[in-house]
Amino acid sequence: MEPDAVRDRAAELPREPGIYQFRDGDSTLYVGKAVDLRSRVGSYADPRSDRIRGMVSRADRIEFAVTDTETQALLLEANLIKRLQPRYNVRLKDDKSYPLVALTDHEVPRIEITRDPDEGAIAYGPFTNKGRVEAVVKALREVYRLRGCSDHKYAGRDRPCLDYEMGICSAPCTGEIAAEAYADDVAAARRFFEGETGVLAEPIRRRMEDAAQDAAFERAATLRDRLEAIEAFHGDGGEAVADRSDARTVDVLAAAVEGDVARVARLHSERGQLVDRSRHRLDAATERADGRPVIDDTAAPDEVNTPAAVLSAFLTQYYAEREFPDAVLLAEHPDDPSVVDWLEGEGVAVRVPGAGREAKLVELALKNARRRGGRDDPVAALGERLGVGRPERIEGFDVSHAGGKAVVGSNVRFVDGRAETAGYRRKRLTERNDDYANMRELIRWRAERAIEGRDDRSDPDLLLIDGGKGQLAAARDALAETGWDVPVVALAKAEELVITPTGPLRWPTDAPELHLLQRVRDEAHRFAVQYHQTLRDDVRTVLDDVPGVGPETRARLLGRFGSVENVREASTADLTDVDGVGEVTARRIHERL
Repeated sequence: MEPDAVRDRAAELPREPGIYQFRDGDSTLYVGKAVDLRSRVGSYADPRSDRIRGMVSRADRIEFAVTDTETQALLLEANLIKRLQPRYNVRLKDDKSYPLVALTDHEVPRIEITRDPDEGAIAYGPFTNKGRVEAVVKALREVYRLRGCSDHKYAGRDRPCLDYEMGICSAPCTGEIAAEAYADDVAAARRFFEGETGVLAEPIRRRMEDAAQDAAFERAATLRDRLEAIEAFHGDGGEAVADRSDARTVDVLAAAVEGDVARVARLHSERGQLVDRSRHRLDAATERADGRPVIDDTAAPDEVNTPAAVLSAFLTQYYAEREFPDAVLLAEHPDDPSVVDWLEGEGVAVRVPGAGREAKLVELALKNARRRGGRDDPVAALGERLGVGRPERIEGFDVSHAGGKAVVGSNVRFVDGRAETAGYRRKRLTERNDDYANMRELIRWRAERAIEGRDDRSDPDLLLIDGGKGQLAAARDALAETGWDVPVVALAKAEELVITPTGPLRWPTDAPELHLLQRVRDEAHRFAVQYHQTLRDDVRTVLDDVPGVGPETRARLLGRFGSVENVREASTADLTDVDGVGEVTARRIHERL
């Protein structure tokens, strides 16, 4: 739009509060709010920055909506930004990838690491350090032997599973432990997550000391590492600022801007104790007049790249759809005073503390917000190592099968270095004992879905293959056949070599970028094995229900006929040809299947 067109449109607008949108065809370029729509929109006729000038020139019209109050305009603006994702606004990207630890709402609760707890579950977190969470849950299961199996595996068992043999489950499914005793163990786990570190740390410390006395130094070292994770679990500065006499719920927020990336760290305190830590990325406005990305400001059209502007955008978008805390502590004042007025109108105390305990909390939040550079940004380090730019979206692939049977493939997705489980996919593959062909089929499936527009996920910046040179070659063949142009590397388990199209790379074992690839690789492997075991469990359950068919006979039946379906269709004569299957057992198989 030309400046005169903007002035003409502004003259048509009322002098009332509301929101306005700069539109380009079917897309929204920018959403703003105003106390006086006519005055605010009129200011765009003579913008004071190249970014705003470029946005105005791209727009073909201005739309608006009147609200009763400025607060309504504030909330409507936040909702529209989240829904429309306009490229010239700061946009909060909710980080749903942080793991939680949940104790399910069962008579016999299970413990699990999840990002989507079941209804009624008691959930703790979210936690930013997934490795530490995994170490703690593993330690809890070793000490208190809580079940971790699905309801499908738990129901109808007549003997304990392998977890019982490994000493990480007390097998309540088969009555190996009384319900009251199991409930006591669950209560101990809850006390740990509620801050009583000693209920887990002390048993682990005793085991470590016993292992050292027995000269089992490798086991002692493992327990030492686990103990460090346990003792740090409720730490990171939390104890230094705890005040259990404080009954309020408090959110502590700080923003940091580095180039075109903005992050807000949020600490949540209840009864004076930090119970939740999260970091949130705000997607920047994607274009200036010269095409470079910027951080935009939803409050003022000519101010960009300031933490105060980021806090204004975050506060409205975050709290527009969440419960308010009793107080919000900020590292600095938001640049939009109406945001503070809105929060205080909702009964929230808003402060920028200068000293004391609250200032320590703000300092901790600011430290968390700034943790993105150098070794704290393994995603950037990975892109620099591979020469592919910053691979924000990484997808990992693995194949699992048993001798060519129940062949499955996994496709996991990491965004900004963290798992995005909503982006996980899995696929049954052709049954064959050929890892290279299986990987080729899996990558071709993913590529074809992307090219044909049948995949609702955005294209990844990097593909990671679980395997070595052969698996990587198979993946590259699939990419070449489909024409899907995405960088791809592999990670070999044996020596943790990064296999690239130009050859293998050996990175330092403590390199954060290697640890990131390992997390993606391990998650792809876990997800594939989980799916494969689910399919195998279905097979095992069906045949185990047949009286007279034990593990060895079942293996011979599947070895002979290849699948349960083929066993079902086999004649009595064919069945009795299998060692261990007589006529009575053959009839039972037909009856049950």
